[in-house]
Amino acid sequence: MFNTSIESSDSSDSGSPHTLTAYGWDDGWADAFAPYAAQGLVPGRVVRVDRGLCDVVTPSGTVRADTELVTPRDPMRIVCTGDWAAVDAESDPAYVRTLLPRRTALVRSTSSKRSDGQVLAANADHAVIAVSLAAELDLGRVERFTALAWESGAQPLLVLTKADLVSDPAALAHLVSDTGTAAPGVRVLPVSSATGEGLDELRALLASGTSVLLGQSGAGKSTLTNALVGRAVQDVHAIRDSDGKGRHTTTTRDLLPLPTGGVLIDTPGLRGVGLWDAEGGVAQAFAEIEELAERCRFPDCAHRAEPGCAVLAAIDDGSLPERRLESYRKLLRENERLAARTDARLRAEMRRDWKQRQVLGRHMMERKRGPMRKP
Repeated sequence: MFNTSIESSDSSDSGSPHTLTAYGWDDGWADAFAPYAAQGLVPGRVVRVDRGLCDVVTPSGTVRADTELVTPRDPMRIVCTGDWAAVDAESDPAYVRTLLPRRTALVRSTSSKRSDGQVLAANADHAVIAVSLAAELDLGRVERFTALAWESGAQPLLVLTKADLVSDPAALAHLVSDTGTAAPGVRVLPVSSATGEGLDELRALLASGTSVLLGQSGAGKSTLTNALVGRAVQDVHAIRDSDGKGRHTTTTRDLLPLPTGGVLIDTPGLRGVGLWDAEGGVAQAFAEIEELAERCRFPDCAHRAEPGCAVLAAIDDGSLPERRLESYRKLLRENERLAARTDARLRAEMRRDWKQRQVLGRHMMERKRGPMRKP
């Protein structure tokens, strides 16, 4: 049985001892890794990925490993921060041999025409969505991030950063309430890295498991990360006065141990968040509409003008904001379009593979027949 005590190679940790348990190792991961232990491999958690290489925390320390052996055609299986891996640490260079099955995966759609998904972080228990109060509250973006988080399998948590910029307690309470309306079932916590407001509560919420920090550039993620970690681990740049937008101060996804327990994955700012196969996440993000729809007269009700529509009735009596229904429709349409594009891509790949097999079959048949004799 391997020793889970490790010594971090990061000098900023002052050589303090860590264990794989501190990074989220448990009996379930031990069971998943068991077949690879007999092969002489060691377990490790990916804490950073950079240009085909990754930093992996292992029982004997942090190693720099090559990911070439597990680079698949499917972008959903590319090594990602937060992954647990079986590592050949004795080779030079070290190699990631395989990934353990992910428990959760935070996935967005790429901008490519291939309609692929991009994994932002793996095996997160909490998805912390940072929303800056320095700009006008965008409830549509809150709903989009919340749907993304629910679909991942992680528990969403909305953090309203820069709460010190809202001096009126009543105004702050109103913003918290509006955000909560756009994310039913999700906790909303105002915090300020400048004054410390809400930080102790946030630390307590993140003290176990793995958390991933999401949000736009300028949302205060880097400042919040530094406050939670207790030291400057990320650069911080001021937002632009012209439009209130920030620059990407975090360029990689880093997994960082928190002094109060748990680990945090900080991510670069996301300008665009496209949903990828997120029908379930949308349903959870708009749970009240899904519940109302179950009371509609017709099971295939589109909530447009059908008689006996419980959703439209809720809009009429003011219990459901019309904006919520429009946002719900928008995200469903987006998800449906992506699904259609993905299906078309899969069909095209199947046709291409079928044609390749046809060509190979003809070639093998010609070889079997041998050269044609001239009459």
